[in-house]
Amino acid sequence: MFWSHHFAMVSKLAYLDNEKKKWKELGYTYSKFFDVDGAQAYVLWSKDFITIVFRGTEPDDWNDISADLKVFKYDGMHEGFHGEYMKLHDLIRDKVDNLQEKKERPLYICGHSLGGAMATICATRYLEAKELYTYGSPRVFNKERVLRLHVPHKRHVNNNDAVPRVPLWLMGFRHHGTEHYLNIEGNVCKMSLWQRIKDKWKGRWKAFLKGKPFDGLYDHSIDEYAKYLEDGK
Repeated sequence: MFWSHHFAMVSKLAYLDNEKKKWKELGYTYSKFFDVDGAQAYVLWSKDFITIVFRGTEPDDWNDISADLKVFKYDGMHEGFHGEYMKLHDLIRDKVDNLQEKKERPLYICGHSLGGAMATICATRYLEAKELYTYGSPRVFNKERVLRLHVPHKRHVNNNDAVPRVPLWLMGFRHHGTEHYLNIEGNVCKMSLWQRIKDKWKGRWKAFLKGKPFDGLYDHSIDEYAKYLEDGK
């Protein structure tokens, strides 16, 4: 649970700029920010490990929204998500290769929302990555692509988060990795289909009583993931 919370915090901080002090509080001595036409990511590192984290969808950024809407497939991958990742690929590759040449160390990849989708695509280029952590990520691959990626992937889904339900399964998109479902209490647990249905209705009712009718959007917040995963340590 420690690493799930750690990378949730990393994914949360990825939405901020110039937070070197906070990166250091999480154990990263150095950070490098990349921004190419709205596609954004950090490479973070210390003497012990390297992390690549992608910034997720920002509602006021048309570049992010347009990437979400390009639901055609490119080589078994969501075209929009792949296009966003490729804007950053060369810059990230050069930085990570340079760091690994100086001292080889474990590599982690993570992200929330669109950032989770980009992180999943990034993992196809770094098969040596130790682990992939995503939060509220949409579906990214077709079935064949899912089976070809063997990087360990902890995919977190918070109760009624709507984003992991898109693009639609009927369109041929599939999730990768092992799902870690957070129930209404914020605990990671395994549930039967019927238990999951009841838990989701409890979540909707709880949100309604709090005056939050759009539970699927509220549950998508990276703040919720970070809070629940810390509480569950």
